[in-house]
Amino acid sequence: YAKELVNLTPDVILANSTPVIEAFKGITASIPVVFALAMDPVGQGQVQSLSRPGGNFTGFTFIDPESIGKWMALLKDATPSITRAAVLFNPATTVTYGKWVQEIEAARRPGAIELVAMPAGTDGEMEAAIKTLAQKPGSGLIIGPDPFNQVRVVQIARLALQNRLPAISVYRPFVAAGGLMAYGPDTADIFHRSAAYVDRILKGAKPADLPVQQPVKFELAINAKTAKTLGLEIPAKLLFTADEVIE
Repeated sequence: YAKELVNLTPDVILANSTPVIEAFKGITASIPVVFALAMDPVGQGQVQSLSRPGGNFTGFTFIDPESIGKWMALLKDATPSITRAAVLFNPATTVTYGKWVQEIEAARRPGAIELVAMPAGTDGEMEAAIKTLAQKPGSGLIIGPDPFNQVRVVQIARLALQNRLPAISVYRPFVAAGGLMAYGPDTADIFHRSAAYVDRILKGAKPADLPVQQPVKFELAINAKTAKTLGLEIPAKLLFTADEVIE
C-alpha cells in the first residue's frame, strides 16, 4: 500500500505510527512526509535531529523515555508498594521499548522501581507473561503505544484486572475496559497540529526546515472502581488532577 501511494506522487503524505513511517522511509526520499505519533524518530533514523530533521520527513512524536518514567511515577502514586513495572510490547512491531528499558534501568537509582521489558508476540505469550508478572509481589504493568497492544487493549485490561495487577496504558479505552489508569498525549491535538504542517508544506515549506514537535497536551483517566477492586486508595491529589474519573 505504501508503494502504491508513493507511485501516485502526492504532494505530501501524512504517516501515522512507527511501522507506517518506516514503510515510507524505505521507499521515498523526495515526497514530503509528515508523521504523527512517531516514537524515537531520531533513534530510528527517520530524522537527523528534532530541531533539524533534514531530508523529507518531519512531524510529531507520541511518547519518549520520559513518558515511561511518568507512567512509573503514576503507578507508584496509586500503588505505593510497587517495586517493579513491566512494559508490554511486541518486538516485531515496536522495537524501541527494549532499548528504552535498558537506558532507564542503566540510570536507575537504588530503591527506585525496577523496569523490565515484557515482549510478547501472540495472545498466548501475552497472557502467560501477564500471569507470571502478577505472581511476583509488588508488580505493575505498563501498556504503551504499539499496534499489538492497541488492538488488544480491552483484552489486556481484563487480564490485568483478573490477575489483580495495577496497570497503566497510553490508551483511554483501557480505563473504560477496567484498567486502572491511562495517561498520554492528546492524539486529536497531535493530528490537528499535523494538519498545520501539511498546510505549510503545500504552501512551499520544506520538511527539513520544520522541527519535529513533541506533545503539549496530556490526559489522565482513572478507574476508581478498579482501584477499589484492587484494594487501592487513590490519593486525592491524583483524583483532582485527573481529566476523567470512572466511578
